[in-house]
Amino acid sequence: MREVKRRTVSAAIAAGLISSMTGTAHAAGRRPRGPAHHDVLFVGAHPDDEAMNLSTFGQWRERYGLSTGIVTVTRGEGGGNAVGPEEGPALGLIREDEERAAVASVGVENVFYLDKPDFWYTLSAPLTARIWQERDTLERMVRLVRATTPHTIVIMDPRPFNQHGGHQMAARLAIEAFLLAGDPLTFPGQITKERLAPWRPQRLLAQNYGFADLLGPEPARVRRTDPATGLPVFGVWSGVRSREHRTTWAQVALDAARGYRTQGWASWPPEVPQDPEQLRSDWLTVLAEDGRVVEAPVRPQSGLRPVYAEFRDWTRRVGMPWLANAAQPDYPAGPSTTVPEVAVAPVLNGAEGEGEYPGPELPLRFWQGQEATAADCSATAKLSRHGDDLYVLVSVVDEKEGAALETGDVKRHWRTDSVEIALDPRGTADDTSVTFKTGILPFTAGAGGPAAERDADNNQGPAKDTAPGLRVASRVTEPYRGYTVEAKIPLGELPAAADPERFAVNILVYDSDTDDRTGQTRLAWSPYGSAQADPYVWGTTRLEGYTPPPDRPTTPAEPNIPQEAARSEDSPASRAQARRTGIPLAGGPRTP
Repeated sequence: MREVKRRTVSAAIAAGLISSMTGTAHAAGRRPRGPAHHDVLFVGAHPDDEAMNLSTFGQWRERYGLSTGIVTVTRGEGGGNAVGPEEGPALGLIREDEERAAVASVGVENVFYLDKPDFWYTLSAPLTARIWQERDTLERMVRLVRATTPHTIVIMDPRPFNQHGGHQMAARLAIEAFLLAGDPLTFPGQITKERLAPWRPQRLLAQNYGFADLLGPEPARVRRTDPATGLPVFGVWSGVRSREHRTTWAQVALDAARGYRTQGWASWPPEVPQDPEQLRSDWLTVLAEDGRVVEAPVRPQSGLRPVYAEFRDWTRRVGMPWLANAAQPDYPAGPSTTVPEVAVAPVLNGAEGEGEYPGPELPLRFWQGQEATAADCSATAKLSRHGDDLYVLVSVVDEKEGAALETGDVKRHWRTDSVEIALDPRGTADDTSVTFKTGILPFTAGAGGPAAERDADNNQGPAKDTAPGLRVASRVTEPYRGYTVEAKIPLGELPAAADPERFAVNILVYDSDTDDRTGQTRLAWSPYGSAQADPYVWGTTRLEGYTPPPDRPTTPAEPNIPQEAARSEDSPASRAQARRTGIPLAGGPRTP
């Protein structure tokens, strides 16, 4: 009886899904045709954001004849590159090629790029909105919805905790486009001048990774409820076999995802488990059905920090306040310590001398990736201060050496063995744009010594350019069993005066046991959530005996954020697509 009920629920889900996609509800009363139409439109921030749903899009195409188009706001210029030295726009065009090849394997023909800049990893949707020019991006997205006439839009998770700010913002804008594209008063020039028609999609779905531990076919047959929002959730099992590919959709999706080589995904195991019970499902939250928002009870939170209060206010503006339910997690108490003042400056040599670090040893605990034994990867840190200089000593036990990067390739330090020191001088940051973060490589290629850079903070780039007073030293054991990194950080290099009572710190270690520029294990002093990008979780320190110079500003400097993006006009594939579909490059205006 239970199995019959499950099949009934599953059939109802499928029937509702397909009817909403293939139904006739639109302005002209007929299902759209032509090269611009897509039954499904996925909206992501970067190439590869759709990768975890390729199994679903392939199944929908093969089983129901549904076409999917992809909207990618940026080309991922700010990400890492595991296969070459390219960065910025050059990297973006490579990532476009990777994305087009990957999605083509499941029958997706068109990827629409909005040419917005991708910068470093941030958790801030407001910061992303500023860099993307939010209103312009929304206008382009509404134009694409009207031009492609999808019945279903699939988005990323808009919620802020432990979520890339670009993912949040792409999802928010897609929600607004879903709600606004059918209103002729929204961007009316698209209708009066560009001859587009208002279009109201029928279904809005959001990625939901909260059920990732439910493996096998059975869980996907039962419709569920998201515990935070109260909204319905359903799964699409990846173990279904593809007639065209003669293997499971899980294997098809994995083969496609391994093509994102710049992101290190080529190092993933080439085969999915043979046991169907070990195969995952794609889980999707239903935000809207039949063109109407699905409502759920609202459970307000009090004591919200600024990032979460801003998200709550946005959910109220768009009429989906339940999305903010439990959005702010119950942050654990962070670690704290006192940074002692020393009378004599430590000798910067990668080793602890007598009396140089009299404070407590800070343990770095497992944070992310593959859990490791103490012999494989473990670390401790010590802090001290002399005058206006902060000293940090990090001791790492590591069983296997990672890739040695060239001295001209000192960026995206998490690709190999490295130490990151994150400092929030005022202890009040809502994102890392007002902080100081340095990544330190203990060794470089050709028996080179240590090297440092700044990333995802107030001023990024090689340390010689962005923090000329920063000095680093290291000692690497021979034979290799680990290393120590020692850094001298002038407090004057920070974006604002250090508050001696609220100075926030996190110290992180990235461990790579391969030579393919991919990481395996991550440790942190304060290992919660996005430990490198969320200043809310960083530990607090007291700078013993310190008073900052009176002329040092207490308001952080305006951040330097890369804003150069790859352009569709420089992409032969994008130009050919525009000719084929009639949709202008980058979601730009259409001439009559």
